[in-house]
Amino acid sequence: MLKFYNYDIVFQEIPDEVTLAVNLTGCPCHCPGCHSPHLWEDIGEVLDEEALRLIHADYAGEVTCLCLMGGDADPAAVERLCAFIKQDMGLRSAWWSGRPNLPEGICLDHFDYVKTGPYVEALGGLKNPATNQRLYRVSGGNLEDITARFWK
Repeated sequence: MLKFYNYDIVFQEIPDEVTLAVNLTGCPCHCPGCHSPHLWEDIGEVLDEEALRLIHADYAGEVTCLCLMGGDADPAAVERLCAFIKQDMGLRSAWWSGRPNLPEGICLDHFDYVKTGPYVEALGGLKNPATNQRLYRVSGGNLEDITARFWK
């Protein structure tokens, strides 16, 4: 079961998208230097299809993408909700995972974007060319690395 702490419209996480980012809790990654260690806790409200509809209702027509930030404790639930986002809500779906790789068996067809990689303070986030993190655009079941779009 996924839970969320908060959400907001963001412009930097997914290039060329106006994204509604939902911060999930219960993160098992516990990356040293994490900017949101409160998201490690099992707190917040249950995130299911109805909660996504209610969250999106305030932003309908304003966003093009809905991104689940976290969810590594229950990747099957992330996949199910991303399928719902694409098929039922008509938005592009994104998942920001803190794991180095996607879990085996995840169906890429349910995602438009996927970010992988734990935060390593010495390597920085996606804006740093030395980062270990990667953002991929999913197309036809393939991952296209678009991380360089963050480097200026």
